Amino acid sequence: MQPPMDADTRRYDEITERIIGCAFKVANILGPGFLEKVYENALAYELRSAGLYVEQQKAVQVRYAGIVVGEYVADLLGHDCILVELKAAKALDDVHTARCLNYLKACGLRVCLLLNFGSPKLLIRRIVHEFPDRRSSASIGGSK
Repeated sequence: MQPPMDADTRRYDEITERIIGCAFKVANILGPGFLEKVYENALAYELRSAGLYVEQQKAVQVRYAGIVVGEYVADLLGHDCILVELKAAKALDDVHTARCLNYLKACGLRVCLLLNFGSPKLLIRRIVHEFPDRRSSASIGGSK
């Protein structure tokens, strides 16, 4: 018997399910072979059409000991809680998953969808990080 899901888990599941549904729509219409930016724009359009709040190319400052030590730009951020990283590669590599875990740690977020549109079938990895590292932090879109 599985333990009951909390409200946060249900919320994450509902949002990721909707994002994945939109990703399948994009993959079925466009197919493989385009640059990541094409898929990003198409997926952002589908997410907004489905009533989801999404930000493209969201700047994230990574801080360590109170100073900015780096920055990266998330492909998509859905509902301020789901990172969406897009690839257009032949296959996903472990380094893609590792980067997503680092992004989650840096942002203090729990869930990242890694979507690869580069193969004949859409490849999806749902990456969950339960315990953010308290030694470092990040600010989405500005300073913390």
